Amino acid sequence: MSLSHDQLATLVPESLLSGQLIDRSGMAHLIAEFGREGMTQVAIEEWMAASPVYTGRMREALGIDGDGVEDMFKCLQLDIGAPPQFMDFRYRIVDKYHGSFVLDSCGALLDVEPMGDEYVTAMCHDIEDPTFDATAIATNRRARIRPVHRPPRMPADRTPHCEWTVTIEPDREELPLPKVTEPMLELQAATIALSPIDPAGVDGRSDYRGPLVEDLVFGEFSTSALVRIAEETALQHQLLALGFLASVCRRTDPETADNILDKQFIGIAGITAERLKASLFDGRADAETLANVLNVHPVFGPTQYTGVVAEAIDDEVRVRIPRGSAAVDDGAWMRLLVEGRLGALQAAARAVDETWVVGASESDDAVVVTIARGEAQRESGEVAIVRFSAGSSFTFDDRGPSRALPLTVL
Repeated sequence: MSLSHDQLATLVPESLLSGQLIDRSGMAHLIAEFGREGMTQVAIEEWMAASPVYTGRMREALGIDGDGVEDMFKCLQLDIGAPPQFMDFRYRIVDKYHGSFVLDSCGALLDVEPMGDEYVTAMCHDIEDPTFDATAIATNRRARIRPVHRPPRMPADRTPHCEWTVTIEPDREELPLPKVTEPMLELQAATIALSPIDPAGVDGRSDYRGPLVEDLVFGEFSTSALVRIAEETALQHQLLALGFLASVCRRTDPETADNILDKQFIGIAGITAERLKASLFDGRADAETLANVLNVHPVFGPTQYTGVVAEAIDDEVRVRIPRGSAAVDDGAWMRLLVEGRLGALQAAARAVDETWVVGASESDDAVVVTIARGEAQRESGEVAIVRFSAGSSFTFDDRGPSRALPLTVL
């Protein structure tokens, strides 16, 4: 389907938030299998594997071609690890190679704090130290992101939730590409071609050159730029899932790894479908809406990578999942679908309406799944787990037109 400009501007932050919630979907199952320490190590490895790859892709797509802190901050604004407002980053630029940021509010922290200080420390210390640097090296390998203060919060209601400095020094040793990133560069997800951006940008900006803005207003991008950003954000989901699976496979047998991956897939598919139905399609629940939700859902896209297409036919929806797609070859979520593990598709369908039921499937060069009306389905436990996150019900605010951040030279 073709979304309007306004719908695309709504889809992009929804997709960024969806990507952040992938960890809410996966981590509970990791804790059950490997404990808190094992979960922490998987989180470190998955983000270190994926973020240098997808950050480099977004830089190229939007012409973010500098090597300073301003360029790095632009990338963070387009990263599923830092969805706008839910992770409320506030940036400060001192000069080209020095700056800082605070999180006025961190939705991820608010989700984790009820679990206790050990889990907060795991996220805000053990995970963030290496993964922030892995993200930074896509802009400059001499960059370092270091804490001024961070949780556990003292006092318990301290704001902003954390503060970090960013420095780039020309005589500093370059950070190497993480070992876990190297295999990701060999995957088709790293190089797949997505929709080109029309440089004319007749209905908005076609790139993110120029100054850093305080809050990205996605509606100020052109339609073709928004299409590409949405596709890149969906690909960020796929890369994170691939990094997740690779890390889990290093710790267990293939069957157990696939079971954990499938639970992650089911949880995020359901919550995101529910949010997309409400934000893009006015809460409708007919066959056309279900097909539309599946066609724009980031876990089933981008189409160039997954080949997944949903079509409404009368009061049914047929979903075609090619066996020979790049996503199946790379081996994560789409492979599970063609192997007949359709729980994620059922979770997404049920989120649109509880009477949508995944039924018969046909198989040749593609798996074709029919979704039809049936007996009301109960919400899966995997989706219910993600619902514990405040992100599942988070509402984006209109913060007005974008404003360029001033440069402060000390």
